[in-house]
Amino acid sequence: MAIISSRRRHRVPLWGAIVLAGTALADMLSAAPAGALAATQPPAASAATSFAVNGFFNGVTATSASAAWAVGGNNGNTLIAHWNGTGWKQVPSPNASDGANVLFGVAATSASNAWAAGTYTTNASPGGEPLIERWNGTKWQVAATPRFSGLTNILYGVAATSATNAWAVGYLDNSSSNSQSLILHWDGTTWKQVPSPDPSAQYTVLYSVAAISATNAWAVGTADFSPLILHWNGTKWQQVPSPASPGDDVLYGVAATSATNAWAVGSDSVNGTLSFHWNGTTWAQTPGPSASLDSFSGVAATSATNAWAAGSAGNSTLIAHWNGTAWKQVPSPNPTKEKVHALNGVAATSATNAWAVGYNSTLSGGGQRTLIAHWNGTSWK
Repeated sequence: MAIISSRRRHRVPLWGAIVLAGTALADMLSAAPAGALAATQPPAASAATSFAVNGFFNGVTATSASAAWAVGGNNGNTLIAHWNGTGWKQVPSPNASDGANVLFGVAATSASNAWAAGTYTTNASPGGEPLIERWNGTKWQVAATPRFSGLTNILYGVAATSATNAWAVGYLDNSSSNSQSLILHWDGTTWKQVPSPDPSAQYTVLYSVAAISATNAWAVGTADFSPLILHWNGTKWQQVPSPASPGDDVLYGVAATSATNAWAVGSDSVNGTLSFHWNGTTWAQTPGPSASLDSFSGVAATSATNAWAAGSAGNSTLIAHWNGTAWKQVPSPNPTKEKVHALNGVAATSATNAWAVGYNSTLSGGGQRTLIAHWNGTSWK
């Protein structure tokens, strides 16, 4: 079974608002953490808690205690770092164009197979085209993907179960400039678009995907700011009923460990964090830490009794743990004197190994650095 991890959505600082579909990538980058346009610097140290470069991390994945990837962007360039069991190291990552490039999600199945997804701009496509990069065990390379004619075309999440089965999700603008769901599939040879439901003709966006097997995958997002959950049964993607809540609801992350255990998390504009659980038959809402400014950006699970959700509480990091009975908020690091700390993604491989990634920044735009936190079985550091 593949380790399933989710990625955070690209978040506007301060309040964790989502980037609206149809917004040009240039606007997304200007809405990114304040220091996103600063030049990349070499890591200050290799320790898990002290690695930091200018930029922001959006997603993280891990396959073992000695292998993890974090992806994001900086100054219009892709940003990728690798954990080898001892320290994090920034690794070369290509850009698809001379325009703006950013990565939102990452997934890996082995030491020689990993995928990262995002978007890039060109003069001909100022709103963005899908960006997918692959790790072959030696280097990251840009993969060929379909191109679309709409104003904005973005991939937010990626998941993989093998070298011949991977999914990437996001949204595209149709001929009427309405945002519609976008799902691409890797069959071992090419990335191809797969038909996907669009419950809203004006605004349907997918933010995350998780896969258990070639016949079982989940994708989540929003349709006119109502929770959206889609399921792949091996033949087609279908919408699955999801619980409703009082506010504008967006699901940012999804994770699954089996056919009877999956999580979807996000934000409710009224109550804060949003958490749904799949028991094999239905999705049910599960109470979690909740305040009006709280938001979950990602979720990861290794079993029915071990799951993590990460995001932000106001301007501070937020991490909650599922112990099989309830979500409980746990202390999470805000390691600098910066005024804004946020986590965008989380991944886990066991009860004693989990990662959460995001950024630190100032309210005034004075600087921003990547943030990585590690769970060692006792605390997040």
